Amino acid sequence: MIRHLHIENYALIEHLDIDFHTGFSVITGETGAGKSIIIGAIGLLLGGRADSKALKTGAKRCVIEMTFDVSRYSLTSFFEENDFDFDGAECIIRRELTAAGKSRAFINDTPASLAQLREIGERLIDIHSQHKNLLLGKEDFQLSMLDVVGGHQDLLAAYKQEYTAYRLLVRELTAAEEEARNSKEDEDYLRFQVEQLVEADLREGEQEELEEEAEKLEHAEEIKSALYTAANLLQAADGSADVLGQIKQAISALNPISSVFTTSEEWTKRLDSCYIELKDVAEELEGEAEDVEYNPQRLEQVTDRLNTIYSLLKKHGVEAVADLIRVQEEWEEKLRRITNSDDLIEEIRQRLEVQKDKALALAKKLSKGRMEVARRVEKEMEERLLPLGMPNVQFKCSVVAHPTELTADGIDQVQFLFNANKSGELKPVSQIASGGEIARVMLSLKALIAGAVKLPTIIFDEIDTGVSGSIAEKMARIMKDMGQCDRQVISITHLPQIAAMGSHHYKVYKEDRTDSTVTHIVTLSEHERVEEIAHMLSGEKLTQAALDNAKALLAQG
Repeated sequence: MIRHLHIENYALIEHLDIDFHTGFSVITGETGAGKSIIIGAIGLLLGGRADSKALKTGAKRCVIEMTFDVSRYSLTSFFEENDFDFDGAECIIRRELTAAGKSRAFINDTPASLAQLREIGERLIDIHSQHKNLLLGKEDFQLSMLDVVGGHQDLLAAYKQEYTAYRLLVRELTAAEEEARNSKEDEDYLRFQVEQLVEADLREGEQEELEEEAEKLEHAEEIKSALYTAANLLQAADGSADVLGQIKQAISALNPISSVFTTSEEWTKRLDSCYIELKDVAEELEGEAEDVEYNPQRLEQVTDRLNTIYSLLKKHGVEAVADLIRVQEEWEEKLRRITNSDDLIEEIRQRLEVQKDKALALAKKLSKGRMEVARRVEKEMEERLLPLGMPNVQFKCSVVAHPTELTADGIDQVQFLFNANKSGELKPVSQIASGGEIARVMLSLKALIAGAVKLPTIIFDEIDTGVSGSIAEKMARIMKDMGQCDRQVISITHLPQIAAMGSHHYKVYKEDRTDSTVTHIVTLSEHERVEEIAHMLSGEKLTQAALDNAKALLAQG
């Protein structure tokens, strides 16, 4: 629950520090004094949208900070999961906003995201403003009320998990069917392309080998002539002077002097080596020349094969045979998927049916629980509304199940039906109830779920709109009862009957200065409370009757 609120430079608030207490507290003040500004600041602190226009005129920075006592609430897991410091007792949330529009948030002095602010905020405070009465017209709100009262959170979470898996399979099936339809149209084209590539019987490295062979075949005569010329020059097969013969003669000339001129022995060895090497070269040249043959038929075959490869490369926009092979493999896989698409779709459908049955089983269990709790809510709501000036009230929770229509919340449509009179038919509460009646219905619902949800603080922002007199007093008693059991209930009100019920009373007022207007909030003493409530009864001018009436209200409260 809230221990302390600190606000700097927010709207009309220059500096505000106020302590809050357990139980039922009230905040009063004239219209326009700034009560809604305080609610706005709390909303910003708990992750609301930041707007630099919210800064007090001329201020460079706005700071909103709240200190909470969370010692009696199970929040340790939140701090551990988000790696925030936590002493087990206190939580401090701070948000800063600059004139440039930059926003920073902290939880226990550790930087926090807006999502984290919202998450912790939902566990600490429920702010019920006037516009939230409109929620009575929304089916998802009404359904969530039944789940909260029924304690269906774990079952609902399990259902949502199965429903999410079901929806994923629905999307998978839709995509598979769409792909199958599109692929069927392209099947003939794909099959022709694959058959053409299969027929080509491509092999990696083949292009380079063929290009080399084509070059050799195109220049066969030139190559053959050059090889024979080189071999003849080395061996002089025609009987003319040859290189090998001359080297042999040089060796023979050096041999006789090797005993008297030792250096010649080294030269002889080197010449021997040259002779052997050149002889091998000459033999290889001659052998290679014999193998080279001009073959127009083979050249035509190689050229045709290369033209086939070049045509396929150009057609498919790739640069190498390896890329063509990859294209072939990809298209073969597409064809396999097309061929097997019916089997794949059937397999997805079977999984979808199994998953739907799992989700539906939980949805039916959830629906049964909602129908059971609906009867309890109807009974308790009528009991709560009867003393609030509705002696003939009828309240019904209509739960209609549609087992073939799974939604994110199950198979149920929930609607709160209402009639405050003896005659007339039950109709949706948002259509038939007056503003005052809706306020009483919402307060009764909040009181009903307060026991089911361990929420530290509930703030009612003028929930008493449209009521007065004894009804207001009874609404105040409901809020006072809600403030028991270590819960903090704060009501912003214009009604003296509600103000008198508070264990603590705060007043919001404006101070007009020479150059600005500033909002303040103060805790009222017993004497000040009497005067404030008397003003609420009689207006600006205090009368003794109003003072006496105020004292009586306070004594009764």
